[in-house]
Amino acid sequence: MSHQAKKRFGQNFLVDEQIIAAIVSAIRPKPQDNMVEIGPGLGALTRPLLKILNHLHVVEIDRDIIARLEHDYPQGHEKSKLTIHAGDALEFDFATLPMPLRIVGNLPYNISSPLLFHFAAYAGRILDMHFMLQNEVVERMVAEPSTPEYGRLSVMLQYRFHMEKLLDVPPASFRPAPKVDSAIVRMIPLPADEIAVRDEKLFAAIVRTAFGQRRKTLRNTLRGYLLETDFAELGIDAQLRAENLAVPDFIKVANYLSTRTQQA
Repeated sequence: MSHQAKKRFGQNFLVDEQIIAAIVSAIRPKPQDNMVEIGPGLGALTRPLLKILNHLHVVEIDRDIIARLEHDYPQGHEKSKLTIHAGDALEFDFATLPMPLRIVGNLPYNISSPLLFHFAAYAGRILDMHFMLQNEVVERMVAEPSTPEYGRLSVMLQYRFHMEKLLDVPPASFRPAPKVDSAIVRMIPLPADEIAVRDEKLFAAIVRTAFGQRRKTLRNTLRGYLLETDFAELGIDAQLRAENLAVPDFIKVANYLSTRTQQA
């Protein structure tokens, strides 16, 4: 049964057996793992994972692919090793799955950032995550300060996760071949006691505002939050741009403002 890749779902199906084997090796699945795959597609990862796992959950939005999965793995059967969750991963409640949860998948590149932020909301329930993403996005995720790739996505993920780029995946590894290079990234949530942010909404607002106009200095972008005396007290040069601040610096700013608000 052939399947035509659907552009609206950002479908590019992994077909390179060597890359598939490398990904499974990087994930290191164990039989008892509570694992969920996002967008199983034609089963490139699903099949080798099911050879190892006692059970696998998958989240899939494409009705045609769901029908294929239901045909290959009939639901409701007591021996079924696959549970299919039909719907959008952006709206799926991962708290309904057993923890600690391991999440894997070839994420649709057109909604990868919103998906990453969605997963971050469940960080406390997650053991680790392994994703195929557009290489450009992975480079931004793991970027160091004062580099062109470093930005809001870098800060908002690095304060909650340890991240590591594992391997590059060329376009020829897919059908149809995407117009961009891909990469595999590993994300491991930091323990709750290592997350130093006191007010996550305030932290997110500061990061968003600081990077809203990348070329402007912090004196200009954060003028609604910090006075000259605040920059001096924080030991941060107001002439720097957002891209020059490391994650701990953003945390320091957010916690400083959080404390000041509580004292007011």
